[in-house]
Amino acid sequence: MTPSHWYNVVPDLPEPPPPPLHPGTMQPVGPQDLTPLFPMELIAQEVSTERFIPIPGEVLDVYRMWRPTPLFRARRLEKALGTPARIYYKYEGVSPAGSHKPNTAVPQAYYNAREGVRRLTTETGAGQWGSALAFACSQFDLECEVWMVRASYDQKPYRRSLMQVYGATVHASPSPLTSSGSKVLADEPESPGSLGIAISEAVEVAGGSDDTRYALGSVLNHVLMHQTVIGEEALKQLPEMPDLIVGCTGGGSNFAGLFFPFLREKLAGRVATTFRAVEPAACPSFTRGRYCYDFGDTAGFTPLLKMHTLGHDFVPDPIHAGGLRYHGMSPLLSHMYELGMFEAVAKSQTECFEAGVRFARTEGIVPAPEPTHALAETIAEALRCKESGQEKVILTALCGHGHFDLAAYDRYLSGEMEDYDLPQEKIDDALARLGPWTSM
Repeated sequence: MTPSHWYNVVPDLPEPPPPPLHPGTMQPVGPQDLTPLFPMELIAQEVSTERFIPIPGEVLDVYRMWRPTPLFRARRLEKALGTPARIYYKYEGVSPAGSHKPNTAVPQAYYNAREGVRRLTTETGAGQWGSALAFACSQFDLECEVWMVRASYDQKPYRRSLMQVYGATVHASPSPLTSSGSKVLADEPESPGSLGIAISEAVEVAGGSDDTRYALGSVLNHVLMHQTVIGEEALKQLPEMPDLIVGCTGGGSNFAGLFFPFLREKLAGRVATTFRAVEPAACPSFTRGRYCYDFGDTAGFTPLLKMHTLGHDFVPDPIHAGGLRYHGMSPLLSHMYELGMFEAVAKSQTECFEAGVRFARTEGIVPAPEPTHALAETIAEALRCKESGQEKVILTALCGHGHFDLAAYDRYLSGEMEDYDLPQEKIDDALARLGPWTSM
C-alpha cells in the first residue's frame, strides 16, 4: 500500500545540516529569496522540522497509477553468482516515465499548479527527470520547458521524444537561448554540457518570469523527502531486514528515498543495516570532492550549498550514466556522510555495464546506466559473501529501466566503451576557482 506520508529525516539527525547561504550577504537564505523559484509549500517542506508530511490526496491519486512498486528477490542472479547472499531489489522502472523521478515530479507539479503557476522549467541529465516532470506537468495542465545536457541530448534522442510526447519543449544545453548558455558556448562551442550549466539556464528563465517556476529533480531536502515512499514501501514488503542497502548517487534522491526510512529504524535500534552510496568514478563527488559551500549551478544563480563538490564549473566526461554527472551532492546527504551515517564508493562505467548485462541476462530487466552502479557494488558484495560464506541480506534500488539507453549498451557490447581515468589535476583546477566561501 502506498504510504500516506513522506518521511523527513532531518529531525532525527544528531545535528541539523548547515543552511544554504545567500552569496551576496553570506547569511542563511529566507523564504523571500526562494519564492521566485519555488511555491511556498515546497519552501516550507525544504526547512520543515516535522518528521512526517501528509501526501495530498491529488498526489496520491496520480501515485496510484504505479505505486506501490514491486520488490523482487533476485534468485536467478544469486544462483548465477553462486552466493549465499540474498539479494532484493525495489523496482521503480514501472512508473510511466520509467524511473523513480515521478515520485517528486508529481508533488512539485501539484503544488505549483495549486499556486497558479503556468509553466515549469528544469534541467535533465539522462532525461529521466525531464521525462518525469513532463509527465507530471501533463497531469496538472502545466507547460514544461527542459534544458537537457548536450551529451545526453545527442546520446538519448528517444528520451527527448518521450518528453515531447508528454508536451514538453526540450533544448540542448548549453543553448543560445539564455545568457548563461551563450557564455558557455562562446568559450567552448562544442561543450558537452553539464547539469550545472543546464540548471543555470532553467533557473535563469524561471527567475525572469512571473508565471514560471523552477523544479529540481534531486539534491534539495524536499526532493529527497518525496522519494521516501520507496523505502517506506520496502519496509513493509521485505520478508527480512537487510544487512546492507546499496544505491547509486548523482544528486542523491534515489539512494535517500530508499535508505532514509531504514535509517530511522536503525536510529531507533530496530535494525543494524549498513548503507552504501555508489557514484561514477568519472564524477566522484563523495569520494574525491571537497565538503564546502559551493553554487548548485555553473553560473552562480543558486544559493551557496554546503555539499561535497568537484567545483561548480567542473564539466564531467560525457559518460553514459548522464543522471549521475552532477558536480555536487545533496547537502543533506553530504552532511550525513560527514557524520559517518553511510559509506561511499566509486565505480567505472565498464564494470557497471558488465553488471547491467549480467542482471538483464538473469533477472530479465535491462537497467538504466545509473542503477548499474548500485548493481555493480551489489554483485561485488555478493561475491565477497561467496568467499566468506556470509549469508548477508542485500537490498538495492533498481531506480529505472534502460529501454532508452540501448545505444550505450551497444557501445559496451561492441567493446567501444572506455573507462575515463579522471585526473586529480582536473578536480584541483575546478576547486581552485571557488570563492572565499569555501572556508565557511
